[in-house]
Amino acid sequence: MVQTIAEKIKPNETSHIRLKGLVGSLDAVIAASVYQLNKQTCIFVMHDKEEAAYFQNDLQNLLGEKEVLLFPTSYKRPYQFDETENANILQRAEILNRINHKASTGELIVTYPEALTEKVINKKSLNKNTFSAKVGENLDIAFLTELLQTYDFEPADFVYEAGQFSVRGGIVDVYSYAHDLPYRIELFGNEIESIRTFDPVSQLSQDSIKEINVIPNVQTRLLEETRQSFLSFIPKNSKIWFKDYQQTLDTIEKYFQKATANFDEVLSVTDTQVVLSPSELFEETETFEKELDGFQQIEFGNRFYLKTDFELQFEAEPQTSFNKNFDLIVENLGQWQMRNSSLIIAAESLAQFNRLETIFKELDPTLEVQALNIGLRSGFIDKNREVLCYTDHQLFDRFHKYKTKTKHSKSKALTLKELRSLQPGDYVTHIDHGVARFAGMEKVDVNGKMQETIRLVYRDDDLLYVSVHSIHKISKYTGKEGAPPSISKLGSPEWENKKKRVKGKVKDIAKDLINLYAKRKDAPGFAFSKDGYMQAELESSFIYEDTPDQAKATEDVKADMELPHPMDRLVCGDVGFGKTEVAIRAAFKAAVNGKQVAVLVPTTILAMQHFRTFSERLADFPIKVEYINRFRTTKQIKDTLRRVKEGKTEILVGTHRIVNKDVEFKDLGLLIIDEEQKFGVKVKDKLKEFRVDVDVLTLTATPIPRTLHFSLMGARDLSVIATPPPNRQPVTTEIHTFNDELIRDAVSFELKRGGQVFLVHNRINDIEQVGNIILRLVPDARIGIAHGQMDGPLLEKRMVKFIEGEYDVLVSTNIIESGLDIPNANTIIINHAHMFGLSDLHQMRGRVGRSNRKAFCYLLTPPTIGLTSDARKRLSALEEFSDLGDGFKVAMRDLDIRGAGNLLGAEQSGFISDLGFEMYHKILDEAVQELKETEFKDLFTKDLVKEAAQIVAQDCTIETDLEILIPDSYVSNTTERIGLYAKLDNIKNEEKLQKFIVNLKDRFGPIPESVQELIETVRLRWLGERLGFEKLTLKNKNMKCYFVPSEKEAYFQSETFGKIIAYVQGQPRRCKMKEYKTRLILTVNNVSDVKQGIEFLQSI
Repeated sequence: MVQTIAEKIKPNETSHIRLKGLVGSLDAVIAASVYQLNKQTCIFVMHDKEEAAYFQNDLQNLLGEKEVLLFPTSYKRPYQFDETENANILQRAEILNRINHKASTGELIVTYPEALTEKVINKKSLNKNTFSAKVGENLDIAFLTELLQTYDFEPADFVYEAGQFSVRGGIVDVYSYAHDLPYRIELFGNEIESIRTFDPVSQLSQDSIKEINVIPNVQTRLLEETRQSFLSFIPKNSKIWFKDYQQTLDTIEKYFQKATANFDEVLSVTDTQVVLSPSELFEETETFEKELDGFQQIEFGNRFYLKTDFELQFEAEPQTSFNKNFDLIVENLGQWQMRNSSLIIAAESLAQFNRLETIFKELDPTLEVQALNIGLRSGFIDKNREVLCYTDHQLFDRFHKYKTKTKHSKSKALTLKELRSLQPGDYVTHIDHGVARFAGMEKVDVNGKMQETIRLVYRDDDLLYVSVHSIHKISKYTGKEGAPPSISKLGSPEWENKKKRVKGKVKDIAKDLINLYAKRKDAPGFAFSKDGYMQAELESSFIYEDTPDQAKATEDVKADMELPHPMDRLVCGDVGFGKTEVAIRAAFKAAVNGKQVAVLVPTTILAMQHFRTFSERLADFPIKVEYINRFRTTKQIKDTLRRVKEGKTEILVGTHRIVNKDVEFKDLGLLIIDEEQKFGVKVKDKLKEFRVDVDVLTLTATPIPRTLHFSLMGARDLSVIATPPPNRQPVTTEIHTFNDELIRDAVSFELKRGGQVFLVHNRINDIEQVGNIILRLVPDARIGIAHGQMDGPLLEKRMVKFIEGEYDVLVSTNIIESGLDIPNANTIIINHAHMFGLSDLHQMRGRVGRSNRKAFCYLLTPPTIGLTSDARKRLSALEEFSDLGDGFKVAMRDLDIRGAGNLLGAEQSGFISDLGFEMYHKILDEAVQELKETEFKDLFTKDLVKEAAQIVAQDCTIETDLEILIPDSYVSNTTERIGLYAKLDNIKNEEKLQKFIVNLKDRFGPIPESVQELIETVRLRWLGERLGFEKLTLKNKNMKCYFVPSEKEAYFQSETFGKIIAYVQGQPRRCKMKEYKTRLILTVNNVSDVKQGIEFLQSI
């Protein structure tokens, strides 16, 4: 049949073909196979953007190598011509560019009617404004720079968004409007030596390419040029596939009317002709139909309009819905197998297919099912070819999401750098001298050679110059936001005392944690059995795909439960990253093993929410879930408690009411604590009594910094979930002042698509009035009001009504911040947003965008002029970081500090603001290390054996009088230079050093002599550290090595020291050893550069 279609559409003349009866993803399968035979350009016009994206995804998965393109509209929202979407404009330009420079095989372009309504730039102007370059051609940099500037490209230090270029020596980086990655052109003299694409975030090269086309911003630059329709742009032999021909024409008509109306409105206000007229920018139905003449048209939807020359009827059925009933599925598959159909299951992840196999094997061993490792949007049964293809997500009722190309956003590329990079005026901490201000880099003359140093300013304007070699001793100060830290005095003992005091305190806390850990390691617990098939069934029915982190966390938790001693695991993850799912799986495992589970939550609303989530996920299994909180009457609670005591209820969810004396479990096996950071000390103490013999799983959204996580390795098992679920879309965040129109539009837009709206207003006294304002603006909305001062049952009623969709708008105080999960609510409006902290805003924004729909968050504030600078910064940070997983970055500083405080007790945050965060870590690490070596030796025998090998790994400083620096001519940007120095200084092994060298060459060209020497000094420092030297100086062709102070006896008895002594005695001419003020110093003659120093130390 595919052959027939391919034959029919081969000739390049107008003909209309109908394909009837295509269901599920069969349309994509047919289209892909026809393309494989013909290799001609195909345009697929689907119903709408969503369908186009799914179809494109199917084609892409089926064809693999060949890139399938999606041709989008330029506008963010339909019919609103004022806002364009940059990424879409890029994608359009890229597709035009591809059609213009024909490949040998045709392109596959999936689009939708809205995208066809806009006309595109004409071919001639596009060719005229395209700059092409090939490897091996000659290119004059000055000419290129000038050309790019006429194209409106702007020069920058580093290229991270379309329309920028940068020139560094013989390297030109340019980000064209027609490619999703920027290009790096490397010249040798005037000849192009190589062209590579590179990643704007890491700035490192990816693939080499032979030739490139650079296009200016088609949207703005070529406004004056005439436009032509997309149909006249594509090759004449293209095949155009329509899902619904009439709908396409209607959309074009509707858009044209809308544009005309808009245009007339503009004209009525001004009398000049500013904008191009609608007919120049948009398609009209008549012209569109004319253009279609001469193309092959294939209709493959359910409705047909065109007179046909040829029709094909497919015998196919869509995949039946089984509601996760596996007995039915197996029976159904069995019947088809009897009819000789081959059974195929399409699954994106093989893990999913393996779970299915487990279930099938258990229920019917005779089934022969093949796996197809690609995602399709829906299954089908093709009777002509006797093929049955089911998709895993339909069997499990999961939500299947198309994957789109990752877009590079400029905000991401920069912010992480900015967080770490030093700007003059920043506070820094020096490990030996305390807190200072950074005052830039300065070149210093050392014996006639130039070296770069870092200037630090201390109290009373004392200056300290720090050599580039000890940049690792400086870290950026991160403490509480707002108040500046107190600057230390050089040479006074206060800094040392601060460090000692903190260390003592930290040790006590760490000791308690480790003690508890030791106690639990010895306590006998219950070892749960391995997973059965019910567990597999529960896990596969999760509607989203597991992220790698989530899968790992689940595995860790289950493995811990199977061990004989009690579990104590902490799972950290951002808002909406699926921590609850991990908890549900653990709870289910416990229940299957006949144990009871207690789920402890901080707020009344959350208890209800969790109860609902657990009940829904476990609805198909024989498990009883109940909850207690202040919404329940005394009688209800009593009955619930009786059932818990008798062991009839497996899972009990509740607020801290659960820890009361009157709650008795028959056989408690697992305790789950959600949002741990919100509980008070008393509750936590009561929990500790539980903890010694019950498995405990704690969930928290306050991200604990990775470094801290390592320091506490000894004290608690941690899992961090840092990747967002794959099919979530980022929340669009905008800042506005309070105005009626905006609120009306936002609310009515959300209600039109059948969603619900949160409006957060944090003042109880006038919350009713806000409700009335909304009612006035959107009269048909049903509005509910909720706040914490209502009595329990009423509040619960309103929440339940909102969850069940009886209210459209919930006006509430920020009680919704912790954990209300309503997939249908996708717009949140926060009034007086400047009154909230960053993490509160982030948590509240996390309430929306939990399903597959685009979500919006509007922050309403007074005019910016009246805001404090802090509030302004907070809000703009939130607007920039709208991607998922950015919670980590948003709350980076703020939450880091709180995270440490929560994990280690409240008094810690005081120390952090004294010492700065990084410094605090270093001390924490040392403290934990010392405890491991002294008091808890037996607990950590494994770790200690490893560490004993590195007796003297300690800091070794280097001073030289050679010219060792990164010259300005090589890297001109100061911040970047400091960044490079710091990176180089913190490298710990040869492999990473090699990588650094490759990256440096890639970004800045061939490495100059002085940078080569700089890299060698790092190697020298490693050798010095290994041999136990505190300091190495290279001056006047002598190298002096300073040993550690004589108090460290362990070192002087070690074999390392023995080796050095023996070597020195063998070379009396070259080496001298003498003692100077309790220090041993070894002097070596004739060392004129770093390489010779390295050779000498290696020979020991």
